Amino acid sequence: MKPIIKIQDLGKRYRIGATRVPYGSLRETLANAAQAPLRLFRNKSGNEKLTFWALKNVTFEIQPGEVVGIIGRNGAGKSTLLKLISRITEPTAGRIELFGRLASLLEVGTGFHPELTGRENIYLNGAILGMTRKEISKKFDDIVAFAEVEKFIDTPVKHFSSGMYLRLAFAVAAHLEPEILLVDEVLAVGDGRFQRKCLDKMQEIGKQGRTVLFVSHHMPAITRLCPRAILLDSGTLLHDGPATEVVSSYLSSGLGTTAVRTWPDLASAPGNEIARLRAVRVLTRDGVISEAMDIRRPVGIEMEFEVLQEGHILVPNYHFFNEEGICVFVASDHSLNSRRQPRPRGRYISTGWIPGNFLSEGTLMVGAALSTMDPVVAHFFERDAVAFQIVDTMEGDSARGDYAGPIPGVIRPVLDWDTRLLSEADEGLKAEAWEGVR
Repeated sequence: MKPIIKIQDLGKRYRIGATRVPYGSLRETLANAAQAPLRLFRNKSGNEKLTFWALKNVTFEIQPGEVVGIIGRNGAGKSTLLKLISRITEPTAGRIELFGRLASLLEVGTGFHPELTGRENIYLNGAILGMTRKEISKKFDDIVAFAEVEKFIDTPVKHFSSGMYLRLAFAVAAHLEPEILLVDEVLAVGDGRFQRKCLDKMQEIGKQGRTVLFVSHHMPAITRLCPRAILLDSGTLLHDGPATEVVSSYLSSGLGTTAVRTWPDLASAPGNEIARLRAVRVLTRDGVISEAMDIRRPVGIEMEFEVLQEGHILVPNYHFFNEEGICVFVASDHSLNSRRQPRPRGRYISTGWIPGNFLSEGTLMVGAALSTMDPVVAHFFERDAVAFQIVDTMEGDSARGDYAGPIPGVIRPVLDWDTRLLSEADEGLKAEAWEGVR
């Protein structure tokens, strides 16, 4: 099959601290042209240090109908890549081949003219995509309804709030049926309801067989929407493959969250004269340190600590926070063999296990603490000791089932269900029971 996007040895170099040159007279232009060879020699000899490569030697292909996530930390080159594909900026090296109509949502209101009304901008964007007025009119009502800007559709968009701007921009990009849609971190702007609406729409676009490139720092959205992902770091392509594998690689590489923290120097480790923290780790059931956890599998949080002074009843405990900073739950070691027992001096390892099919998708930060309960004293509390990602692979045997949309909540347990068809005898017994209640 012929790819719809073909990227070959793509590179983009920027000059650091470059300033825009003002327009000059014809005389100045001719004088500059005469001095150009000497200036070129100087630039080659001394100005290499003033440039950096935002992208370098990036090569990949996207097939028609693929939904691909682009991930990486800030400054990895994700937005630069989409700007090059969108032809907003030109590459320094390499080649980009596109074989379809392209729409992009890279920044709020990209492609909008501020002096034109919302209505006029919809038709302008459609015309840029090569659509006829009749085709745009067919989609017009859906666009306005999705954007929820009916009252302001004939107002110049320069008077729109940033939320209205974003809603209309996304609605235009999503509804005008380009073969290729580029979306850069749309979930970073707007309220939660609109973010969920965008995710649902992108899911629908993917099912329609259109090609989507989606940049996001939200790993559950990447794994839910994108069968394939590309990992960038410092302008180079590190990994290209199934989204769950690439997300796991990203998180375990130290580029994302951190699944292990150690304090080798006891004197500077968190704690006091009674106890100090040595290490905290996120483990699979097989004992492997991992930052990407299957939602169906148990997650172990392991704390290594040193008791320096005996005679204290010390309780290891963990505090779990989601991405919004909400405390999901707190767990403490109250096992019978150590409850109310003073701990002798020495090094300890304490592991708490969270069952599978209990947590929801997303990133969880773990605070590690060691406390005395009576009176309550925290000998150390490392607020963001480690973090890990819960990923739902959508294979049908988690609490998600076959539903692909967003699911709210800080936990997502699999419950025991009993659903059955009532027989006529059952219905009669229930009717009698209700009569007795009345």
